[in-house]
Amino acid sequence: MPEHTVLYVLNGPNLNLLGVREPDIYGRDTLADVQALCEQAASGATVVFRQTNHEGELIDQVQEAREKASALVINPAGYGHTSVALLDALRTLTIPIVECHLSNPASRERFRHRSYVSPVAAGVVSGFGPFSYELAVRAALRLAQEHRATADRSV
Repeated sequence: MPEHTVLYVLNGPNLNLLGVREPDIYGRDTLADVQALCEQAASGATVVFRQTNHEGELIDQVQEAREKASALVINPAGYGHTSVALLDALRTLTIPIVECHLSNPASRERFRHRSYVSPVAAGVVSGFGPFSYELAVRAALRLAQEHRATADRSV
C-alpha cells in the first residue's frame, strides 16, 4: 500500500456517455463532473480516475490498483452483472473495495439484480446519482484509513 493515500475510481462501459445516455436514469452530469466531485470529496488523497469500455482494460486497471492504491471505488456498469473475470481480478485485492452505481440496480431490470462485484466489496452505494460517488469515495477513504491502522498495529 502506498505511503500517501491513493484512491482508484474505476468506471466501466458506457459511463463516458454520462449526461447524454438515458439522462432520465443516469442524470445530466458528465463523467468529468463526477470526476470533479470525487476529487473534491477525496480531501487531499490522490484520485486516479479512469473509464473504459473494454473488459480486459478494466481488469488491467484493477490489477494496477492492487499494487498502487490504498482503496478502490468501482462502478463496473454492465460488467458488474456479467463478468466473472472482473470478480476474479477483484478477489486478488487486499485493499478496501466499494461498489458504486448511479442508479439503483435493485429497482431496475431483473438481470441487474445480481452483481459479481458485491461479494468482494466492503459495501455498495447506489441510487443517489453522482452523490453515490461522493459517498463511495468517503467510505473507501475511511476504510483505507482503518485498513492502514490495522496493518500498522500488526507490524
